[in-house]
Amino acid sequence: MVFPPQFSSEASLAEKLAGGKVRCLACAHRCLTGPGGSGRCGVRFNEGGELKAPWGYVSSVSPDPIEKKPFFHALPGTRTLSFGMFGCSFRCSFCQNWQIADPKAAGRLTPLQTSPGELVSEALAGGAGVLVSTYNEPLITAEWAAAVFAGAKEKKLRTAFVSNGYATPEAAVFLRPVLDLWKVDLKCFNAENYRRVCGGELAKVLEGIRLILAAGFWTEVVTLLIPGFNDSDAEIGAMADFLAGLSKDLPWHLTAFHPDHLLTAAPPTPQKTLYRARDIARAAGLRYVYCGNIRGAAGQDTNCPSCGLAVITREGFSVKKNLLGEGGGCSCGYKIPGVWT
Repeated sequence: MVFPPQFSSEASLAEKLAGGKVRCLACAHRCLTGPGGSGRCGVRFNEGGELKAPWGYVSSVSPDPIEKKPFFHALPGTRTLSFGMFGCSFRCSFCQNWQIADPKAAGRLTPLQTSPGELVSEALAGGAGVLVSTYNEPLITAEWAAAVFAGAKEKKLRTAFVSNGYATPEAAVFLRPVLDLWKVDLKCFNAENYRRVCGGELAKVLEGIRLILAAGFWTEVVTLLIPGFNDSDAEIGAMADFLAGLSKDLPWHLTAFHPDHLLTAAPPTPQKTLYRARDIARAAGLRYVYCGNIRGAAGQDTNCPSCGLAVITREGFSVKKNLLGEGGGCSCGYKIPGVWT
């Protein structure tokens, strides 16, 4: 999938090699292409020995509460302006945004031409406090996101990625000056299933999560629990142990699956699976484990690990009560980690 010239620009995250070949550095696939070739994402391509990246358009733009991303430890109740492009570095059979993530499907859609300044102005006009690159994989359009986010920073807005976590050290360094929040999907803990169902490598996702944390981005992790795919006690426990080993303060969102795209045979996730997974995660030492994507499900509030007080009460994507003091302080004096101001 190659867009017209006005929708692409020379990529910064690239390495030029001999013979007109180019190595892409935007995601952990590190695709090597010759002139006329494209990466696995379908939207970064080699034009005459120069890597081109998506630029100057969006596939969609929408105002959203930050809790929908989901970020539960960042600016509670804040309005965001979310924007996406086309393409993805993965091919998840359960993708809920496959119409824009799949290059073949996206090729039938029309890009909406825009500029970083226009997106920032739209965010300000709508009262948004955060600009979010989401809907498709933001790493493969990192140069565009960085331009949008640079404008956002000038207007004192925060910025966020909603990503599969297939990050490279080069991308983390490139994004660090303009990106604040990073939500990462951990889709399962089985290497073969990651390759077969998602088109990625588990080891590279885990390394991506490590480097995102080490680079200083505020990070939250989401796992869509799919019956028969990643919801066994053993697999949930392995994910929980990995995350707790990084930080017991790392928020983990356990969300319910609803049949979509190519994966329609699996049933929806029952509430009891989310609660079982939350118990396993807590037993592993994780302090902030949330349940979502089922109306009325428990496990949406933030509780102080010291005194047990519900310092933030949520219903769906709405914050009903926020008792946090300055710097995320509970009334008992305990500090809840996050980005609160």
